[in-house]
Order: sequence, then C-alpha cells, then structure tokens
Amino acid sequence: MTYLDTHVVAAFNRKETDVFSRRAQTAIDREDDLRISPMVLLELENLHEIKRIKVPAVRVVNELREEIGLRVCDTPFPLVVHQALAERWTHDPFDRIIVAQARLHSASLITLDWLILEHYPHALA
Repeated sequence: MTYLDTHVVAAFNRKETDVFSRRAQTAIDREDDLRISPMVLLELENLHEIKRIKVPAVRVVNELREEIGLRVCDTPFPLVVHQALAERWTHDPFDRIIVAQARLHSASLITLDWLILEHYPHALA
C-alpha cells in the first residue's frame, strides 16, 4: 500500500510525473494499492476553488482511478484523527491527516513536501 500526497496527485493529473525521483516512480509503478487520504480530495478541491488547479477534485480522482487504480482510503476518521494528534511537527491540518493516514498503515507516502520528507520515515520524493 502506498499513499499519494496532494501535490503528487495534482502532478499526475497534469501528466508531470518527471518530478518524481526514480525511487518514487518505481514504487508507484510496482504498487497495486495506491491510495489517498480523503483529505487529499478536500485539499484538491480547495486548490481548484482558488484556481491553482483547473479540474475539480472528484474528476481528478475519478480519472486517476481509471488510469492508475487510485483509491480513497476508508480508514475510520476517528482513528486517523487520533494518530494526527501526535503529528506535532506541523500545524497544517491537511499534512497532519495525510501523514497520519499513511502512518496508521506503516505505508509509504509519495510527496514533494520537504517537511513531510523530513518527519515521516516512509516518505519518498
């Protein structure tokens, strides 16, 4: 199981996969269980609303479901929030939830965020 961060999903949507390291791209190519936290969906929609991405979040995720088998994780939200309480290295609620979701499953998280890379040992750029 591998999780994708918001900016990674946006890069996939723009077909800009050259921003990933070889290690991250290999992990994505080999993984048959690619997931996002529901917070990624919300953050994508926020980015769409402020016109930083052109496509609505649901459409982005639906297209990536077809292209790469992306799924929205259904881990119970109270469990994720409980884990997120321990993610004190950031005050960004999106990052706290996204990392907590991956950490609950001891899963890899593909991200372009240097702060996540610094604080989550299973993060890949």
